[in-house]
Amino acid sequence: MLSKRSLLLALSSVAVLSTAAVQADNGRLLATGGATSVEGAAGGGIIPWAVLAGYAEEGEWGSTVFATRVELPDYRLDAVGMAASYGNRVEVSYARQRLDLGSLVNKLGLPEDSLSQDVLGLKVRLFGDLIYDNLPQVSLGLQYKRQKDFLIPSLVGAQRDEDVEGYLAASRLFMGAAFGYNLLVNGNLRYSRANEVGLLGFGGDRRDRRSVLKEGSVAVLFNPRWALGVEYREKPDNLSFAGESDWADLFLGYFPNKHVSVVLAYARLGEIATLDHQNGTYLSIQGAF
Repeated sequence: MLSKRSLLLALSSVAVLSTAAVQADNGRLLATGGATSVEGAAGGGIIPWAVLAGYAEEGEWGSTVFATRVELPDYRLDAVGMAASYGNRVEVSYARQRLDLGSLVNKLGLPEDSLSQDVLGLKVRLFGDLIYDNLPQVSLGLQYKRQKDFLIPSLVGAQRDEDVEGYLAASRLFMGAAFGYNLLVNGNLRYSRANEVGLLGFGGDRRDRRSVLKEGSVAVLFNPRWALGVEYREKPDNLSFAGESDWADLFLGYFPNKHVSVVLAYARLGEIATLDHQNGTYLSIQGAF
């Protein structure tokens, strides 16, 4: 379970990392390692991109740690984790997520006040490059997810507490393409049956097979340190007890150097477990070394 103390410790670790040395400091361009998604993989806030964690180039290691909080009217989502990459070719990641159920506990008389899960990720760059190739950078990712508090998901129709899902991501940075500013475009196809990204288990009484889901993001880099963009994540609708909304956000990313990044967003998450209008603020801090 994620406590306030563990979140503060993670944020403190990020602050320490901002003064640490990085192996690839003079290599890849600033911000091309992206931030960290809520599931631990390098990318945006709610979806991964084809980029890999950190700034490692061929023959180098790179790594990141992150902490994220999403404040919603009736819920709070916390996520912390880490990722490591080698040679700008392969990435492994881990994230622990905790969803505080807030007002839903009293409304439905729930036996638990939170839901949590672990996410283990593997991402491999297949071909292309974000900037320097004729083809976009294309990566294949796998995520193993294990829901840690399965009583509530099982009561509402979830079929299993663990699953594996895959995604194919393509990213490209177009230099000077947005009125002279750099433009990053990313698109994903995800193969998943996760309910609320897995926090409500996997599969359901309405549908228990994986779906092909679309994800995408567009960001304008006004200079090497600032990025403004939008993201979209299609979701399945496996459970009959409540609808599941697609997710979207409007984000502002700040990359003061290659050691730290901060992402602030307005997250539009819609209906979650019978409670609608779950839209609020998203804050994520990442340290890289």
